Amino acid sequence: MYVPIKGGEQAVAASRLAVERARRGDESLADIEIAQIIAQMGLALDRVMSEGGLYDPRLAAIAFKQAQGDLAEAIFLLRAHRARLPDFGLAAPIDLTQLRYQRHISATQKELAGGQILGATYDYTHRLLDFRLETTQPRPELEPSVVGADQAFESPLNDHAELIAQEAAQDPVDITRTPLSAKATPSERLAHLARGEEGYLTGLAYERLRKAGAAHPYVAELAMGSVEVVVELEDIGLSVSIGDLPLTICTSLQPNLGDTPHLQSGFGIAFGANERKAVAMAVVDQHIKAGQAHADVLMHCDGVAAAGYVSHLKLPHYSDFDADIARLRRIRAQQAASANREQNQSDS
Repeated sequence: MYVPIKGGEQAVAASRLAVERARRGDESLADIEIAQIIAQMGLALDRVMSEGGLYDPRLAAIAFKQAQGDLAEAIFLLRAHRARLPDFGLAAPIDLTQLRYQRHISATQKELAGGQILGATYDYTHRLLDFRLETTQPRPELEPSVVGADQAFESPLNDHAELIAQEAAQDPVDITRTPLSAKATPSERLAHLARGEEGYLTGLAYERLRKAGAAHPYVAELAMGSVEVVVELEDIGLSVSIGDLPLTICTSLQPNLGDTPHLQSGFGIAFGANERKAVAMAVVDQHIKAGQAHADVLMHCDGVAAAGYVSHLKLPHYSDFDADIARLRRIRAQQAASANREQNQSDS
């Protein structure tokens, strides 16, 4: 708190009221309901929940509304709320072979169990503004033949599993309670990337892809679906199913023709329908494991930390700036004095 600012408390209070008025907007229009946000802003909420590290559509919708649609602020709000929640048990490892998918594709294998299921994606839409959205439109009906099949997940990676480099299994690390280590374990790496800011990871993946040349990565598997989550309640010795969790997962593969030829894999995972994040995460994960990206990206990809550090520049820094100005003037005075002495010596 910067207490030297005269009238600071009143100004802050007025600023908060201004935020409330700006958030509500034109009061002649109906207020946006949380249920509407959950039903119609799903992709935005999936990103908020993934980077916020908390799956709860209702809380994500509240954060989204409170932040006026600013995803970075909504993620900050949700993660701050998560930090206040008590731990009540550990979830058992999710079995992705039981994923009930609504979308399942591969860029490396044409034939998949159950076929290539395109599902809901913008990949095949025309990037043209649809002015029909200005008015309410009837919900389109899907033909039964194109509705996602509710069948077990089968990975196309099994056909060349012997070529994929494997990491040694290690105990999971809770990154919310453990500082990032100099050499992150696989659990730490994936956890930090899973909460990483989508734009940063996408830009980093794009940079790596532009420099990859002929040896570029492939999306070997991309799937979206739901899987059961089981929590182990150690105090009473029970394992309880808490419901199904929608996930997007991606596995990328890149040939490595070094001394020991192999396929270098990368893995990405995110809540809900969050493909860009999952694919970018898989590419970055792959490059970190291959030593082609520095582990510092794990610290830099945290959107909440980055936004907070950048935003703090807007706060008062009067004392720091005055000190820098005084230092600059002192150095310039010393330089001027030194120049005068040299001039006097040359004249004499």
